[in-house]
Amino acid sequence: MHLDHDVSDPAAPTISFDQFVAVDIRIGTIVKAEPFPEARNPAYKLSIDFGPTLGTKRSSAQITVHYTPEELVGRQVAAVVNFPPRQIGKFMSEVLTVGFPDQDGAVVLFSPDRPVLNGARLF
Repeated sequence: MHLDHDVSDPAAPTISFDQFVAVDIRIGTIVKAEPFPEARNPAYKLSIDFGPTLGTKRSSAQITVHYTPEELVGRQVAAVVNFPPRQIGKFMSEVLTVGFPDQDGAVVLFSPDRPVLNGARLF
């Protein structure tokens, strides 16, 4: 989940609205979170419920600095759901959970400030 960008990076090149809507970002609720000791960088294996249409998807997320598995369960998070699955060791990550770097580069999850329906799409 970590991209090597910081707040001093210039804005990305201009894209069209069609390019923006091609990235399908949805809200889901974490239903399971467990350590992922086999990962190259510290990470958790997440199972995220995106509602009846998309179902439950799995994600590897490098969010161990600010979160424990116990506090993640029940939390709503945003994720890109239309990237191809990515093999991470023996784990298949199906969605990309999104967040922002804190001042030290550790990931802070992106979540709605009020509950929304699982599967709701960002627009």
